[in-house]
Amino acid sequence: MASSVVRATVRAVSKRRIQATRAALTLTPSAVQKIKELLKDKPDHVGVKVGVRTRGCNGLSYTLEYTKSKGDSDEEVVQDGVRVFIEKKAQLTLLGTEMDYVEDKLSSEFVFNNPNIKGTCGCGESFNI
Repeated sequence: MASSVVRATVRAVSKRRIQATRAALTLTPSAVQKIKELLKDKPDHVGVKVGVRTRGCNGLSYTLEYTKSKGDSDEEVVQDGVRVFIEKKAQLTLLGTEMDYVEDKLSSEFVFNNPNIKGTCGCGESFNI
């Protein structure tokens, strides 16, 4: 059974065009560094898996879990030595998305800057496409 990694926030990115990339998801240097830190103490896990679940007041919410292997229909993103697996249900919602890790005085979380989002809830935890 996989366990949740950390909390994640969703942000709609306006006036941003989807650019052709080699991967469905790109990671910022701070996201890469944080994933490396999280996996350092878990030698039996090979990366993190991003998925979506029906939740919240706006429809969907991202999930992050440690994973020990790649699923049959998962898409694999490898960047700077970090492996992120995207569940089949989440693949279309993540096209052109940037995954960032942000720390401030009150919180630390992964943030998905997604140009495909049409709306988010007030707290930023759920979205619709």
